[in-house]
Parts: sequence; structure tokens; C-alpha cells
Amino acid sequence: MNKTRLEAFSDGVIAIIITIMILEIKVPHDTSWASIGQLGPVFLSYILSFVGLAIYWVNHHHLIHAIKKVSGAILWANITLLFSLSLVPFVTAWMGESHFEKNPVIAYAVIDNCCGISYFLLLMAIKRTHGDYPEVIQLLEHQSNKGLLSAAAYTIALFIAFYYPMISIIIFILIAFIWIIPDKNIERALNTR
Repeated sequence: MNKTRLEAFSDGVIAIIITIMILEIKVPHDTSWASIGQLGPVFLSYILSFVGLAIYWVNHHHLIHAIKKVSGAILWANITLLFSLSLVPFVTAWMGESHFEKNPVIAYAVIDNCCGISYFLLLMAIKRTHGDYPEVIQLLEHQSNKGLLSAAAYTIALFIAFYYPMISIIIFILIAFIWIIPDKNIERALNTR
């Protein structure tokens, strides 16, 4: 099976998800700067989610370029990731419009957990499919370790959101810093091919 189709579909879905997020930000009917200022939490929520989706897209891009073949397990794991990512606009809008209240932040943490777990499942499906390609398995080791660390941090953020929602937001930002720079081992391997 061809990985080009998988990548093109995933790119399209992520682009639509990002587009939906910006369309959720409503233009104020007032022309004052104060009306723009009232959109502050909505815009901050959008920035957090946009950066998160961009990080998923960049790392997904590297991940798909590193693989040699696509299996049914990889396709379904990828669909699971895209489903989880498609829920981000809803929780982003709710969190921003509620000014980061507890329940919307909890919902955001749940969706972030789902996205992280889905990405990790995609990594595991790729590793299982590429058992006869030890160089691919080795390339993905660093991503797997970051995935486990992220899953633990997302789980902590979820529990903390019940008591201190803004600390959970800070944890989401810290997790983003872990992933913002794509895996250099994958980039080096791709450049030598």
C-alpha cells in the first residue's frame, strides 16, 4: 500500500481542522479595541491548539516519511489520531469562550490525552509493521520515549485540571516544547536516503 495517499489524506484533514478552529472565532460587532480584548481568552486558546496541531502535523510528516510500508493497522491507527485531532476545535472553542474554566479545561485535557495516545498507537503500529526493518524501529525509539513522557504528562495535566486548570494549561505548553523540534535522527536519516 502506498504511503503517499495516507500522508495526503492526513494533511487534508489536519488543514480542515485548523480552518474550522479559526472560523469558530467570531468577529465582534463593536469596533472598539475593548471588544477585541474580550476575545483574548478565545485567541489564546486558539494559539495553544494551533501550535499543538502544527506540532502533530510536523511530527506526523516526519513519521510517515520514515516508514517503508503501510498496513491496515497503520491506517486505522492514523484514522484514530485524525479522529482525536478533529475534536480539538470543539474543546478549544469551549475552553476559550469559558475563559479557561475547570470543566472545559478538563475536556481539553481529555482530548489532548486522546491525541497523545492515538499518536503513540500509530507509532506502535508502525513498529509492528516494520519488524523486518530494524533501522525504522531504531529511528522511532526517540519518538516512542517522547510519546510515553507526553502520555504521562497529559495524564497528570488531566488530574490537575480538576483543581488548578491554569496549571494544566502550563503543562500543555511544556509538552508542546518537547515536540516542537522534530526528531533530528529522522531528519538525518531522510536526508541520507
